[in-house]
Amino acid sequence: MTRWLVTGAGGMLGQDLVPMLPPEATTASTRADLDVTDTAAVGDAVAGHDVVVHLAAWTDVDGAEAEPDAAMEVNGVGTANVAKACQAHGARLIHVSTDYVFDGTATEPYPEDTPVNPVSAYGRSKAEAERAVLEHLPGSGAILRTAWLYGEHGPNFVSTMRHLAATRDHVDVVDDQSGQPTWTRDLAERIVDLVRAGAPPGVYHATNAGQATWFQLAQAVFAVLGLDPGRVRPTTSDRFVRPAPRPAYSVLGHAGWAKAALPPMRPWRQAFDAAAVRMLTSVR
Repeated sequence: MTRWLVTGAGGMLGQDLVPMLPPEATTASTRADLDVTDTAAVGDAVAGHDVVVHLAAWTDVDGAEAEPDAAMEVNGVGTANVAKACQAHGARLIHVSTDYVFDGTATEPYPEDTPVNPVSAYGRSKAEAERAVLEHLPGSGAILRTAWLYGEHGPNFVSTMRHLAATRDHVDVVDDQSGQPTWTRDLAERIVDLVRAGAPPGVYHATNAGQATWFQLAQAVFAVLGLDPGRVRPTTSDRFVRPAPRPAYSVLGHAGWAKAALPPMRPWRQAFDAAAVRMLTSVR
């Protein structure tokens, strides 16, 4: 039986993934259980496992601008520790990365082999994490870049829109950033599929297909709540200045799945409609 280690198991994606794995063969490590910056602790944790799904990460994008060294320590050094431990113990690594490794200036979907060009401290830390995986595990490491995640088990854009729908008459949402809303449950299933398929190492873009703006996603939230989508008003990014620059275009290409004999993930709206049944209830 395949023995799994999931780092960052207490996060939004981890809480969807762990129940899909055999409990008798899975170690679910939260931030409190495992400090990925502790080389010795990481080595001990990885020992005895066949597959490591590395989800532990610094995810505060704006906070990384204020504390770039801390973000790099967790994302860059921490991932290198995990990759080296997998190399030492013969474990396969599935590392979840991000669209922030790109600069967001493209006008068509980013192929998997596009050179990275991060423009934020968070993006640079995740690009360094990717480099470590490719350096230490060229024959067994898989990098899954994802984006615009939402799910049941943590704060995210969809849950925020649900709250605002209940508390405000109108919501202004940017309509000049495009990406791929991705349900954590779909991504968790894809991770399991990738391992079971014995997919080759390398980079995969793990986002739901199609594209939308944040404004369009917000309208979809209002619609499934039975509310007037007209209560969502389009605006531009310059109205919401943040410490870290947001990619204007975060649409990822999915050609890489062919090498794993797996189809691209389903369209984002199809996934969202399925997610809404689990996540959202009518606002009275």
